Amino acid sequence: MGRIEYKNYDRFLLAVDCIIFGFDGTGLKALLVKRGLEPEIGKWSLMGGFAEKDESVDSAAQRILYRLTGLEKIYMEQLHCFGDVGRDPGGRVVSIAYFALIKIDESSTELLNSHNAKWFDLKKLPSLVFDHKAMVKLAKERLQQKVSNHPIGFELLPNKFTLQQLQGLYEAIFETAFDKRNFTRKILSLGILQRLDEKEKESSKKGAFYYIFDKKKYKQLESEGIKLI
Repeated sequence: MGRIEYKNYDRFLLAVDCIIFGFDGTGLKALLVKRGLEPEIGKWSLMGGFAEKDESVDSAAQRILYRLTGLEKIYMEQLHCFGDVGRDPGGRVVSIAYFALIKIDESSTELLNSHNAKWFDLKKLPSLVFDHKAMVKLAKERLQQKVSNHPIGFELLPNKFTLQQLQGLYEAIFETAFDKRNFTRKILSLGILQRLDEKEKESSKKGAFYYIFDKKKYKQLESEGIKLI
């Protein structure tokens, strides 16, 4: 075979865009930033950037997430490649989209402010640049698929949480109400939660017990095809 002449092919810019989800106790949120460069400067956008020539796209996504939130080792998953020819009026840009799950109160307020970033309820998103709205839509669908069978939803909760908070998270993700008794019975029957002696007493005088997620127990059940919801 002859040598491939790469120089004979067009070169494209490779971007990474990150859909960052958070949960504030009542609703599912997406973190958006005010775009700081043309085209579409000043408009709402996902946090993104170009992959550098000496890094993988995964590393680029981790770098971009850290630059915005100050967080490392967070849940992140490659979502989809967006490559329509005219998707970015600035030039021929192919974007690899990732979605990430973070605890809102652990992100750096100083970094968010420096990037003009703001949390938006998924039901009240502003207009977004390029095809970023489609990215968010696809990420939401992927999240709904994953949380049914994988415990990634716990990445959005505090380390200790009540059953009410857990149910509220799933209701926010699926945008539907669950029967409290059935939800509690189902989630406790899995044996993946450890109840603490401590109670949350701000919501009621009686208080609700805090729980923590037992990752070790979940790993034991994972091979059996566990279904969370």
